Formats: sequence, C-alpha cells, structure tokens
Amino acid sequence: MNDTIEHLATLVREAVNITVLTGAGISTESGISDFRSPGGVWDRYNPDDLNFQSFLSSEESRKIYWKFHREFYLPMKLSKPNDAHYALAELEQMGKLQCVITQNVDNLHQRAGSSPDKVIKIHGTACMVRCLACGATFDREEIERRIDEGEEVPRCESCNGLLKPATVSFGQPMPEEETSRAFEMARSSDLFVVLGSSLVVYPAAQLPFEAINSGAKLAIINLTATPYDNYADVVIHAKCGETMKRMIELVKGDT
Repeated sequence: MNDTIEHLATLVREAVNITVLTGAGISTESGISDFRSPGGVWDRYNPDDLNFQSFLSSEESRKIYWKFHREFYLPMKLSKPNDAHYALAELEQMGKLQCVITQNVDNLHQRAGSSPDKVIKIHGTACMVRCLACGATFDREEIERRIDEGEEVPRCESCNGLLKPATVSFGQPMPEEETSRAFEMARSSDLFVVLGSSLVVYPAAQLPFEAINSGAKLAIINLTATPYDNYADVVIHAKCGETMKRMIELVKGDT
C-alpha cells in the first residue's frame, strides 16, 4: 500500500470508471456540522422522537422532528462547496467520473458543478419536501415559509398527507432505485474512492466491498481510520478538500 497523494493521482490517471462515495467528512469541511458528533444538534434531542415510526404516529414527535430538521437546514443552506466538491466536478469534466454516491443531503455536489444525473443521493435531500401520502414534492423554501407563518407540522395542500423533508430517517426504508444503482455503479467501477466516510453506516459501508470484490482499486481519504483501511490501495488520513485539490493538480500536470 502506498499512502501518498502521488499514488492516488496515478490510480486516477489509470482509471476509466471512477465511483466516489462521500460522507459527512466532506460536508464538515464546508461548515456543516455532523449532527452525530458530540455537542451537535443530535445531543439536544431524544433520538426516539426522530425515527420514522415516531414521525408517522405522533403529532408531538412531528413537531420535534421539524424543529430539529430546521436547526440542521439553516447552516446547510448557507454553506458553500469546498475544494473536494469542485475536484469531483473536474473529474467529471475529464470524463473519468462514473458517479458520486453521497450519504449527504446538502446538494453541495450539484452546486459545485456535478451533473445531477451523476449524483446518487442514497440518503435523500434536505432541499426538497415530500408528501408521504401522494408523493408530491415541494421546494424546501416553500415549506420553510409556511412554517415561518405559523405551521408547526405542514401538510400537503392537495391531499392533507404528512409532509417530511425528503431525507431518509432512522427506520425509514432506503430508496430502492438509488440504492440499487449505487451497488451497480460500485460493481462496475475500476477505482472506488471514499471521501469523508467512516464506513460504519450500512448499506453504504458495503459499497467498497462490492467494488473491490469486482476487481476495483480502493482509495480512502478520511481523517480517521475505517474498517476498510487494510483492504485499500491508498489510505490518506487528511482533509478531503486539500487532498483532492492537490490530486487534481497532479493529474492535470500542474506544479
């Protein structure tokens, strides 16, 4: 194993179909707190109030859920893409990027220039709201305005169904189409890159195994160790942004 940015750049040059998995670590570099970290939003709420079944069954839990989600949404809305997001957009422009599979719900990949059809959002998006009854979708800002005007628990204006941010909550089924496509892309890649994921949340944590089991090289850039470090061709314990920016410079031949 050669844990250098230069070796990562070599793997990228040699690759044809690169699939990237991004986790919370890439978003924290844009100022979005990982709500699971100590001192984060998560510490101020009872997790039992935030799971999917509680949302469905309790009006009080729905009020708490929307309050929690609004605390997360505002800093996310104000955040900006970082060098790692822009590096992935450049990889796409080079014709090497097969797709980005993201565990994040902030839409920063698209804002950095990644094509929407190249981004697989396996945990959904916080930028949209979906009716759980009829499936109608709404722009998040529209629903935020309604809450600002006094609605604690917004409902669908068409069918009166429950509205929920279009993210995957604990206990909520993963989106079948996106999950299936993510596994397909992992298996068809020749280089699988992990950016800012601890690789402990499933099913996303299964994706590197699917990739290497199908013959792909594996690169991991994360501040802390992951369960897959011993299986990777490159492991770099550093920030995603600075690592990916330098890697792109090397691939392009910049000094």
